Amino acid sequence: MPPEGDIVDPDFLPDAVDLDRPNVARIYDWALGGTANWAVDRQYGELAVKAFPLAKTLARGNRDFLGRAVRHCVTEGITQFLDLGSGIPTAGNVHEVADEYAEDSRCVYVDNEPVAVAHGRILLEEEGDPERHAVLHADLRDAEEVWEAALATGVLDPERPIGLLSVAVLHFLPDVTGVREAIRDYRTLLAPGSAYVLSHATESGVEGDELAQIRRLVQLSERSSSPAVSRSLDEIASFFGNFEVVDPGIVPVGEWRPEPGTAPVPLASVVGGVGRKPGGSA
Repeated sequence: MPPEGDIVDPDFLPDAVDLDRPNVARIYDWALGGTANWAVDRQYGELAVKAFPLAKTLARGNRDFLGRAVRHCVTEGITQFLDLGSGIPTAGNVHEVADEYAEDSRCVYVDNEPVAVAHGRILLEEEGDPERHAVLHADLRDAEEVWEAALATGVLDPERPIGLLSVAVLHFLPDVTGVREAIRDYRTLLAPGSAYVLSHATESGVEGDELAQIRRLVQLSERSSSPAVSRSLDEIASFFGNFEVVDPGIVPVGEWRPEPGTAPVPLASVVGGVGRKPGGSA
């Protein structure tokens, strides 16, 4: 793990780590209580909490949504996953959740942040199964290359349904980067019956203090390596293409099939949903 304070162990750092600006994956790790972050990320995180006091709560709510969506996929017979922009491993990783319900589940993680990839590989070396789990250092926008590399690991079977995930990542990729075309290409490559899990920041339906706070957070993100973009609900929905969005639709992440007896995170600024590719069993 990175050392405390501003001193960074050079032996830990993977190649090409940018420590001049805070990084989204490392900030998210900090918000979830992880240790794979540096002073520049923690300082940004503290500023983010000042701009949006419930930022950590929302990060946890988004993580919990990920777990519930993965469990839904497994119960629908989808036991292999391609996690785009997976971030730094922390409690409740996709393969951990899936393994609880299907011991033969499979997962390929994809991220372009070297620290996230390095930690992911360490985690899987210690706790994973090389025949069922892999980590790729790649840009999710290179859909064809990512797909070929994912299949080359031998982890995924393209003839069977796959759960594709882009959780809390697309709002760091404006349309001009080609992200819409990339997600379209992934959807095309997936076998019938596959699922697409998405969560995304939005200002649609957000009011009052939360709206002001999310706008301050978006403005603050311009200091990071990945400035954020807020899309409308219609713009977010279009990422699903012709996939059939399952109930309850695209809703605030805390309201997406919450666990019985739990209080949903009372925030509307990050929404999520799960879509199913037509042609497979429901």
